[in-house]
Amino acid sequence: MNSIIEQLIFNSTLCLYALGALILLAYTVTEKTRLVNWAVFAVWTGFLAHTAGLVMRSIHVGRLPFTNMYEFILFFAWGVTLAYLFTHRKQPLPLLGTVVVPMTVMLMAAASMMNGAVRPLMPALQSYWLHSHVATAVLAYGAFGVSFGVGVLYLIRDAQPMSLSSTEIGNTAVIRGVPMLPSIETLDKLLYRVIAFGFVFLTLVLITGAVWAEQAWGTWWSWDPKETWALITWLIYAIFLHGRFTRGWQGRRSAWLAILGFAAVIFTLFGVTWLMPGMHSYS
Repeated sequence: MNSIIEQLIFNSTLCLYALGALILLAYTVTEKTRLVNWAVFAVWTGFLAHTAGLVMRSIHVGRLPFTNMYEFILFFAWGVTLAYLFTHRKQPLPLLGTVVVPMTVMLMAAASMMNGAVRPLMPALQSYWLHSHVATAVLAYGAFGVSFGVGVLYLIRDAQPMSLSSTEIGNTAVIRGVPMLPSIETLDKLLYRVIAFGFVFLTLVLITGAVWAEQAWGTWWSWDPKETWALITWLIYAIFLHGRFTRGWQGRRSAWLAILGFAAVIFTLFGVTWLMPGMHSYS
C-alpha cells in the first residue's frame, strides 16, 4: 500500500513539474508575466509533493532513500528543483525555468521507468558516510543543473547583441522573441555564484567519498570509473574558478565550461553507471 501511495505522489510530482514547464513555455510565447507566477506555483507544489514522497520513501525503507539509481535520480531532481527555486527567489529570471524545469521533468520521467522495489543494502552501502556523501552530491549537482541553465541563457543573450530589435531596461534586455532576457553582467555574476556554491559541495563529495571508500574497501582512491569521472567533473569546475580568479575569464568561455561541467555530471551519473560499471554500480 505504501509503495502505491508513494508512486502516486511521485507521478503527481512529475505532472506538476511538467505543468510548470508548459506554463513557462507559454510565457515565452505570450510574454504575459502572470504566467510566471502560475508556473512557479506549480513547481513549488510539485516540490512539496516531491519532498513528501521522499519522506514517505524514507519511512517505507527505514533509511534515507539514496542507495540505488532510482532513489538517487529522485533526489537529484529534488536537488535541481531546490536550487532553481532558491535562485528564483534571490534572482528572479523567468527564462531560467524554461531550461531547468524541463530537466527535472526528464529526471522524474526517467525515475518513473526504473524499478523502485526496495532491496536490502549491500555491505558497502552500510555506512554513515553514505549519507553525507550523497547529500553533498545532491546539493552540488542541483547547483550545477542551475548553472547549466544560466550558461545556456548566457549564450542566447550573447548571440543577440543590442540592435534595433531589442531594448535595454535596467539590467534586463527585452529582445524580440526572447522576453525578459537578463543582461550579460547579471548572468555572468549569477553563473559564478552558483558554480562557486556547487564547487564547495562537490569538493565535499570527493572528500566524503574517499573516507567512505577507505572504510568500505580499505583504500582512499581506486580509480574506479565513477571516482575518475567525479574528479574530471571537479577539475572542469576548478578550471572555471581558477580562470576567473587568475585570468579574469568571463563571457562565452565561462558559459561553455558551465555546460561542459554539467555534461560531465550527467555522464558520471548515467554514462558511467551503464557503460563503465565498477565498484560504484548500485543500479
